[in-house]
Amino acid sequence: MTSADTPVVRFLEPDGSFAPTPDAEPYRAAIDALDDRDLEQLYRDMAVIRAFDRQATLLQRQGQLALWPPSLGQEAAQVGSARAIRPQDTVFPSYREHAVTRIRGVDPVDILGLMRGVTHGGWDPTDPANGNTRLYTLVLGTQTLHAAGYAMGLAFDGRTGTGDPETDEAVVVYYGDGAASEGDVHEAMVFAASYQAPQLFFLQNNQWAISVPVSTQARAPLSDRAAGYGIPSARVDGNDVLASYAVSRMFLDEARAGGGPRAIEAVTYRMGAHTTSDDPTKYRTREEEESWARRDPIARMRAFLTARGAGSDFFADVDAEGEALAADARTRVAQMDAPRRGSMFAHVYTDPHPLMEQQAAWLADYEAAFEGGEA
Repeated sequence: MTSADTPVVRFLEPDGSFAPTPDAEPYRAAIDALDDRDLEQLYRDMAVIRAFDRQATLLQRQGQLALWPPSLGQEAAQVGSARAIRPQDTVFPSYREHAVTRIRGVDPVDILGLMRGVTHGGWDPTDPANGNTRLYTLVLGTQTLHAAGYAMGLAFDGRTGTGDPETDEAVVVYYGDGAASEGDVHEAMVFAASYQAPQLFFLQNNQWAISVPVSTQARAPLSDRAAGYGIPSARVDGNDVLASYAVSRMFLDEARAGGGPRAIEAVTYRMGAHTTSDDPTKYRTREEEESWARRDPIARMRAFLTARGAGSDFFADVDAEGEALAADARTRVAQMDAPRRGSMFAHVYTDPHPLMEQQAAWLADYEAAFEGGEA
C-alpha cells in the first residue's frame, strides 16, 4: 500500500468544512467534547506561534540569531498534540516544536537564547513552570531513546497504568521523517514495545529531510513501521488540528492506562526552509509549495471557526497577541548578555577533566593573540 492509498484521520477539509473521514469516526468523541472556547484556543495557539516564528526568522536574517528552524506549516500537528497532553506528562521535543514548548509553559524567548548561542540548553527542564519539557535535541533521533528510557522508568516505578487518569503519566516524543530513518528511532520502538512503556511516538512527516524527499526515504507509509514492533499507529492529516488533537488524546489515554506505546504519523509540510541556512528552492518546486499552501492549517481552522460564528473581534485579538509576542521577542533578544567564555567548558563532565582544561587554555591563548585580547 502506498502513502496515497493509506487511510488518513481527518475532520477538517482544506476549505474548513467539517467532513470527518471514515477513519476519524473512532476519535470523534474527543472533538464533540470541545466547546467554542476550546476550538478558539487551538486557533489562537497556531496563529500566535506563527507570528513568533516569522519574527524569529527575521531576527536571524538581521544577525541576531545564529540559526533558526522555522515551524511554518506544522502548527496544527504540534498544537493539536500538545493540547492533548496532560500536565503530569513529559515531553521530549526535537528542535522545531515551538508551539509545543510554548503550550507547555516554556518562554519562547528561551528558544531564541539557544539559537543565539548564549545558553547551552535554553531552559531548565526541572522547573515546573516549563511543563516537564526536556531540551531541544539537534542530533536526529536521539530524543526517542531518551523518551523510551524515561517511559520505561515510569512503568518500573508504578507511575502509570494504575487506573487513575489524574496521576498516571505518559511520555510524548517528537521527531521528523528524516529522523525516522535513524537507528535510534527503531531501537526506541523495540524497547518501548518490549517493556510496554507509556510512550507516544509523534512523527511529523513534513515531506523533506532537508533536501531528501520522504519518497526516497520510505517506500511505504511511515506509520506502517510501528506495526513491525507491535505498536498501534494512526496516520493523521497533520494540517488538521482537530485530527492531531483527537488521535493524540486517545492514544495518550491508552498509553497511561497501561496499553503500551502508540505511534502517530502526522502528514504535514514544511512551508519554510529546513533552517535559515537552507535554500529550499534548490530542491523543490513552486507548484509543490503552492499546492501545500492551499492546505494551510491556520486558514483551514479560521474558515471553520468563521462558519461557527467567530467574529472579527476574536481574530483581531489573536493577531494583536501574536504581534505582542513578536515585539517582545525583538526587544528581549537584543538584551541578552553574552555568556562567560568559560561557560562552554562547564558541565561537559561531572568532574574536572584535563581535556576541558586544555581546550580552555587554548582558547585563552588564541583570544589573547587578538588586539584587545578578545576574538
